[in-house]
Amino acid sequence: MGTISARKRQDGSSGYTAQILRKKGGKIVWREAKTFDKEREAKAWIRWREAELDRPGAIEQLSKSDSTLADAIDKYLAAKRTIGRTKEQCLRTIKTFPIAAKDSRAIRSVDIVAFADELLAGDRKPQTVGNYISHLAAIFRDAKAAWDIDLDYAEMQAAQRTLTRLEKTSKSEERTRRPTLGELDMLMQHFADRQIRTPHSAPMCKLIGFGIFSTRRQEEITRVLWTDLDEQHSRILVRDLKHPGQKKGNDVWCELVPEAMAIIKSMPRTHPEIFPYTGDAISAAFTRACQFLEINKEDTPDADRLVFHSLRHEGISRLFEMGRTIPLAASVSGHRTWNSLKRYTDIKEAGDKYAGWKWLDIVCK
Repeated sequence: MGTISARKRQDGSSGYTAQILRKKGGKIVWREAKTFDKEREAKAWIRWREAELDRPGAIEQLSKSDSTLADAIDKYLAAKRTIGRTKEQCLRTIKTFPIAAKDSRAIRSVDIVAFADELLAGDRKPQTVGNYISHLAAIFRDAKAAWDIDLDYAEMQAAQRTLTRLEKTSKSEERTRRPTLGELDMLMQHFADRQIRTPHSAPMCKLIGFGIFSTRRQEEITRVLWTDLDEQHSRILVRDLKHPGQKKGNDVWCELVPEAMAIIKSMPRTHPEIFPYTGDAISAAFTRACQFLEINKEDTPDADRLVFHSLRHEGISRLFEMGRTIPLAASVSGHRTWNSLKRYTDIKEAGDKYAGWKWLDIVCK
């Protein structure tokens, strides 16, 4: 039972302090007190509070050490076997904001909306803010079940709905940018000249060509091994092919068109990987070249910028321009559904614009 003690205040009024004490094994496991102006209020609070504490697991829950959002992010990053580079960067950035220091039990939808406002105030676009909130939602979804950290997923869902209605978040714009032959000529000449000056640098001309004709993402290009090549059937095993519901073990055989096979055959067999380079280095070199050649200008919108991934879009669209059916195009790209492929059907011309392309013979040497 709780106890009530009356005390005179300096102004002459009485205060009634209600105290609740719980023991287990002779040790105090919970103690709390609250002061009221009236004795009946103190008695009512004791009855209500003791009923709360009598619920199974209530004392253990209250006695739990406080966990912050930052703690939950650390647990998530440590537990995830595979995590995208962008997602990891977003989560680590979130840890630098005030919301990360809050007690997990105290975070409500209003705090999440306020965090989104902070992101927007930092000149981030609604699409970017949407990515941050989506990555953060994964923490809220798993925290309670995985690590007994009290993040309320319902509060996150309420915040997401509100942010969408207020247009503070939005889906990322689909990139439809394709390089022109003129832009490719500039890039290929730039990297051909660089190869002469620095022979040991990554052969970007070959990587650009392979990116177009194989339709592979830069990370996939750097993971492909010589042992994954089936030269007889002109195909290659792409390991961990990107898939929204399966990050690991999604290994898919993808057809190699003749141009892609010719580029592979031109590579020396000095490493287990066919292209022993890092995705970051490939992307950075391509981006720097586009800036240097003024293909991308400072005021170019993100969706209109030419990036290495644009080569995949170019390669898949090329297949449709050449008259490939959906199943045949998918056999090269690795796509499983028409819905995923339809944005690549922005056919600009008929036939193969790379027929007789002067750089093909150069990159296959």
